[in-house]
Amino acid sequence: MQLVVYILSYPLLWLISRLPFKILYVISDGVYALLYNAIGYRKKVVRNNLALVFPEKSEEERLLIEKEFYKHFCDMFLEMIKTLGITTEQIKKRYVFTNVEVFQKLENSGKSVMIMMPHYASWEWVFSLNTLISSKAYAIYQPIQNKYFDKLVRDIRSKYGTTLIKTSESRKIIADSKKASELITVGIISDQSPMLNRARHWAKFMGILVPIHVGAEEICKSTDMIPVYLKVKKTGRGYYEATFKVLAENPSEIPDYEISEAFMNETEKVILEAPEYYFWTHKRWKHKDKAPKALQNS
Repeated sequence: MQLVVYILSYPLLWLISRLPFKILYVISDGVYALLYNAIGYRKKVVRNNLALVFPEKSEEERLLIEKEFYKHFCDMFLEMIKTLGITTEQIKKRYVFTNVEVFQKLENSGKSVMIMMPHYASWEWVFSLNTLISSKAYAIYQPIQNKYFDKLVRDIRSKYGTTLIKTSESRKIIADSKKASELITVGIISDQSPMLNRARHWAKFMGILVPIHVGAEEICKSTDMIPVYLKVKKTGRGYYEATFKVLAENPSEIPDYEISEAFMNETEKVILEAPEYYFWTHKRWKHKDKAPKALQNS
């Protein structure tokens, strides 16, 4: 059945990827009308998240953010498909790295880099960074259940040479690269909510106490990788600017969890700047009432 679904879907996806951007966004508007008005995909989750994070805003203000988010959500989904047919020249115009020299300086000094990103604006086109750097690139991801679509996603995201690796195998691959003195770049989306039984650190995110992922920080500390935050700004429909910010030049010297908290603080800033581009469909605050009592009272 998985193969049948894939075979039926792929021709349409291929066709969409070859369409001009103007037509792509006309389709996106139609998908938005269907997803938001007819299906109401995860609308309750989005509304609960917005009410929780922005209690000071009126219902009308939150509703505006909600609608703009769904429009962006549809745009980004179509942009991911478009990656199949986009040219290198197009993507360089649409996804601009504003200070790639910061990254290149780290490479020139022999430092491997951990790029830490949130579910914000766009991360699908960050893979074009491979056209500007010399280190071997990996991206940590969660496989899709349908193995055929999983391969398609891996093919799309590896278009510029990035190797996708599962979370479960990432530490070994990174450790092996360090032993081989291999210069690498690893991308990871770090704002997910960890499983409660694996939560090792709690911190406030958008003013709410939640468990946060610390895996990226732990890898940086054990392998001397430099943690770098990638701030992505949407400057227009289908246009983005990505800016690097070094979170720690000597990660092993930074007190535990400060790098992870710095990442979450940077993510808060971009959300407050333009909340409509954060992925509110995630149940990011689902463990908010399960913090250890000692932390709740602190």
